[in-house]
Amino acid sequence: MSEPGQAGTRFADYFVVCGLDVASGLEPDQLQAHNLQLTPLERSYNSKVLAHYPDNVTWNPFDESAVGMLCLPKGLSFRIENEKRETRFHSFIITREDGSRTYGTSFTFYEKVVDKQICEAMQTLFAMHKAELSNRQSRTVFPLMDRTPPEIGDENERYVPRTYDITSDVLYVTKSICLITPLPFIQACKKFLAQLYEAISSPSQPPLPVESYVYNVLYEVPLPPPGRSLQFNGAKGSVTCHRPGANELPLFDFHIREMFTLLGVDSVLQLWTCALLEKHILLYSQDYHRLMLLAESLSVLLFPFSWQHVYVPILPASLLHFLDAPVPYIMGLHHSGRDDRSQLQLPHEASLCFVDIDKHTVELPEDLPQFPKKLDVLQEISEILVRSNVPLEPGMNPPSRSDSGCHLSDDGRTGSPAHTSTLSKRDILESSEAIAKITAIAQRMGVSHTISDIAKSLPEIAGFEKKAKVDQDLEDMKLNAALREIFLHRIASLLLGYESFVIQPNGDLESWFSNREQMTNFDKAAFLSDQPDVYLPFLSPFIETQMFATLVDNKIMANWEPIDDNLKIFDAKIENIKSSRNSHIRMSNPDRSIMVEIQERAITEKWNKVDHMAVHPHLLSMKIGQGRHEPGFFPELQPDVMCYESSSGNNRYTRRNMRQQLRRKERMTQHSQHLAMSTDQREKYIQEARSKLLRQPKLSDMSPAVIAQTNWKFVEGLLKECKVKTKRMLVEKMGSEAVELGHGETSLRGMEENTLIASLCDLLERIWSHGLQTKQGKSALWSHLMAYQEMEETRDRSPESSALSPGTGPMMDRRRRSKSPDPISLLPAMKQTVVQDMRSIQSMKEIKTDVGFARTWVRLSIEKKMLSAHLKELLADQELLKSRYKRYAFLRSEEEREQFLYHLLSLNAVDYFCFTNCFTATVIPYRVVIVPSRKFNASTTTANPWMCLAGEMSDTGMIQLPKGALEMTFEHKNLGLLTTLRIGHDNSGLMPKWMVEYILVRNEVTGHTYKFQCGRWLGKGVDDGSLERLLVGELLRKPVDTEVVRTSWVHQLPSPIEELLKKCRTPPGSRSRSPVGIDIPKIRLALPQIQEMVGDAVNNIVKHFYKPEKERGSLTLLLCGENGLVESLEQVFLYGFKSSRLFRNKFFVWDFIGKVFTYFQSIDNDEEGAKDSVQVRQSRKSLCRLVEKINAHSTSMGKDEKFKLLVCLGARDHLLDQWIPLIVATPVTLSMYEETSFLRDGAMVQFLVSILQSLKEFNILLESSIMSGLDV
Repeated sequence: MSEPGQAGTRFADYFVVCGLDVASGLEPDQLQAHNLQLTPLERSYNSKVLAHYPDNVTWNPFDESAVGMLCLPKGLSFRIENEKRETRFHSFIITREDGSRTYGTSFTFYEKVVDKQICEAMQTLFAMHKAELSNRQSRTVFPLMDRTPPEIGDENERYVPRTYDITSDVLYVTKSICLITPLPFIQACKKFLAQLYEAISSPSQPPLPVESYVYNVLYEVPLPPPGRSLQFNGAKGSVTCHRPGANELPLFDFHIREMFTLLGVDSVLQLWTCALLEKHILLYSQDYHRLMLLAESLSVLLFPFSWQHVYVPILPASLLHFLDAPVPYIMGLHHSGRDDRSQLQLPHEASLCFVDIDKHTVELPEDLPQFPKKLDVLQEISEILVRSNVPLEPGMNPPSRSDSGCHLSDDGRTGSPAHTSTLSKRDILESSEAIAKITAIAQRMGVSHTISDIAKSLPEIAGFEKKAKVDQDLEDMKLNAALREIFLHRIASLLLGYESFVIQPNGDLESWFSNREQMTNFDKAAFLSDQPDVYLPFLSPFIETQMFATLVDNKIMANWEPIDDNLKIFDAKIENIKSSRNSHIRMSNPDRSIMVEIQERAITEKWNKVDHMAVHPHLLSMKIGQGRHEPGFFPELQPDVMCYESSSGNNRYTRRNMRQQLRRKERMTQHSQHLAMSTDQREKYIQEARSKLLRQPKLSDMSPAVIAQTNWKFVEGLLKECKVKTKRMLVEKMGSEAVELGHGETSLRGMEENTLIASLCDLLERIWSHGLQTKQGKSALWSHLMAYQEMEETRDRSPESSALSPGTGPMMDRRRRSKSPDPISLLPAMKQTVVQDMRSIQSMKEIKTDVGFARTWVRLSIEKKMLSAHLKELLADQELLKSRYKRYAFLRSEEEREQFLYHLLSLNAVDYFCFTNCFTATVIPYRVVIVPSRKFNASTTTANPWMCLAGEMSDTGMIQLPKGALEMTFEHKNLGLLTTLRIGHDNSGLMPKWMVEYILVRNEVTGHTYKFQCGRWLGKGVDDGSLERLLVGELLRKPVDTEVVRTSWVHQLPSPIEELLKKCRTPPGSRSRSPVGIDIPKIRLALPQIQEMVGDAVNNIVKHFYKPEKERGSLTLLLCGENGLVESLEQVFLYGFKSSRLFRNKFFVWDFIGKVFTYFQSIDNDEEGAKDSVQVRQSRKSLCRLVEKINAHSTSMGKDEKFKLLVCLGARDHLLDQWIPLIVATPVTLSMYEETSFLRDGAMVQFLVSILQSLKEFNILLESSIMSGLDV
């Protein structure tokens, strides 16, 4: 059989007839679990493809199983003559494994059953059903009465069982006629099929046999060229279809208005947000048309992006196991009205968006971010809808048009009603009371019009209705364009300037293909830093999606190949926005009325214009007797005339279109020869790109072997995704640490960290949802954890270890006997078990849902570097694992499970604070251990000690410590990462002097232990006489088996990252400050060392402010910590002091500041000081004022603490660079410092002043722990 043209030249590829195969008989649909509980008329039966024409086309092989499933998704349905037999229309999509799509349109109607064997089989099934009911009197009739099928009468009416009597009832069965097309011309196909059905159901014979119309649409109607319209003839009239041009939005033939009518504006916008973030989306309805409508409308509003994952708008019953797919999907699930929503086994509810279309509700996943400027978008959409008379609330004023509403059919399976009742026009008029009253009035007035007269005028009325429908179709097209424009404009405005952050490769196309997995194509960090903060919650996860990655890949591919059509339109839209407004004004709502008006005018012009006319249907070479018309029966088409004949080549348009296709193909071939990459390499790239996604479900083969292979693909995909995510988290974190290596604590903070952690939580939920036996709760991970906790508590109900008494117990004895104890060993060991961490999470009052508990537990485990160990412990219980998961589940694939845990183990190489930084309001227990000096009479005090602990989020205020106690616990709202601890006492009692070596503070939830080094006396008459000291915290790190971590991922990283890891594997002690006690004298620094120390201290502060605000650490550490600004300036003042060799332990910098203060006060009162400039006098007064306030503020603050406070206040008020020259010029400095001192070296002083001036541009805010209550 010869076929015309090449792929894409014909309007339709196949014409299909599906229905009852008389030879096979009645085959019950085994996939319908409730079949046997229903009467035989209410059951579903298997349908088959009865015929399809042509047999096959090379560019679109016919998939009989898939087409048969989707034409009649719920199988065959039977009716008798006194029941409704409405026609139905729905469309569907078949997505192949390579991602390409074929579109189908199905028109379903009821046809009389004339085969006696089928009627007898139905009678037999009823006899068997009645016999079963009689044998189960106690459990049958009344339960069945309660299961009222929604299609029988009103919900409040009593259910009357449907019966069938072969002697008196006429039996009808569903049949479907279908067109398979390469492009979604939904309305044109619907019109053609409806006209075809009207022709066969009409009592009069149509002008031509059915074969002529089918042959014409298959072989003689071409696809319209891009940007053109085509008109062809159906059985009852003309059909027109319009195809968008290359620079227009892609073809879309549904009415978006219906989606807003069904769900409402807000729900549609939320659903759209879920799709942009690639969540699981499940559509749920009794109406196949609604499922397809919402899926396609949602997909088209994503433009310029395209859905990259599983897309099954109508999910056949044989593929329900695909709801278990651990990948993002958009699926449509049909229900009959008898199904209970609560009985659905949906494993991915943590990230599932469930759309109950018929109830107009949308259940959103937890923690879904809002689309930026959501209220503006809602207002803009609402204005368009109101102008088009579309209700804003869901379910209000449902459209009366036949393709909109949900008209329930008798079998409980709905679709778009495609045809009205077959009552005659006269019958309709005679049944109308309004018409009868009008007729009676007209007759009394002498106008003798009867019902028959009115019926004769119906053609004119029908013509008016037809015109009204055409006008409504035009208005729907305009509304579609306006709504699509709004959504496209919002996406373009949000990504304005994205191309500036695309990292273009240096090599050729082939090298980019081979190395793109290791390459970074988009500078995400820079892009996010350029966005307003309110956009980040949405943008951070959005730029991690596959659809955005594909857009970036297409942008890079444009360097070597013709730019993608969607990308071309999108970039043109961005340029249009840039030209119409300033690029820095984001998400504004410009007046686009002119643009909309131009767009509507263009649509009207195209709508009223027909560019091409197809060949009219004509008589075929049929034998006598063929093509006989039987009203109500679709004829069996003649295969010998339905094949393509060479004579049809007389269609000049078809031949011209074929030549254009051949020339286009030749040009593409020549173009590909000029590219460095071969066709095989390009195909390899496409296949690799698609391998990232789940292969599309293949409907034609659902054997156990294929299902097992599909699940294996799931497992492989999850493992690969885990590898990619953990590697990404490590590289991002190590990159951050590389910038800050040697400059204090670093961590990946803010929105980017939250996005990465949330993505990992989502992956874990999908892994734990794969292969579940029974769904329990919304979080599969938390459900597993709860089952494990219950088993563990059953095995061992031993109470938790009680807290040790303050200052007592063997731990304290070991601490005193140990010569050089490890600080962490001084604290009692924490329980590092799965159950213990679960208890910590369960005590948090702000967590309300299972999904929240699961995500919190994951965050805590990551922060404690216990995620891999905890999950290994959880999965070690094989008995529990087997009871919860099927054999093919990811968690029961041993080798893949071990690799998965190994990848998670690599996260232990870096520090995350994703729990501490996220849950700011939770109450945390803190344990404090004070380690006093071992010197005689220094380890205890008779005074009343107190402390104040501060973190990045808040501080505790003053907490009284139990007298004589060296250990205590207290609870407080999360302080964040701890920064400082102020400790002191009231100097009471006989022996108040107290020397503290250091203090340990542990977060009892996360296990983080901080060491606050002191090594100084607290008491009057000793050291500097201070009764309180501000201590800076240092996070003590646990040793990590980095060799194990390294082998799991370092071999995959480039050599610079491997070198960085080696640095990070250096023991923490070599990078952290060493404990410096009173017995260890400080090393005397040389002048260049002091200069370098000052420079590093100031540079660290400058770099602190150049970081994004959410990524900054604690400024207090840079001011008061080791090698901070205070310590470096202290070295400046100590270097070259004349009396330091004799009175080193008695000299404090504050003593020198006090003498300078006295000198400044004296010259301010004489004539010499009055000669100085105003600026100099103001600087002197500012120093004297602060020194005076500090001295008067607290008698418990020692000299070093006062100097520390003065430096911090001077840095805050930008006065340090003004004070230094004044201090150097005083006679006090000349008398107390040697000529070789820092302060008497002019070059050094100039360096110090200039580098301190660099702090003037920053707004330095001091923590309350530094101020110690001083109000200045």
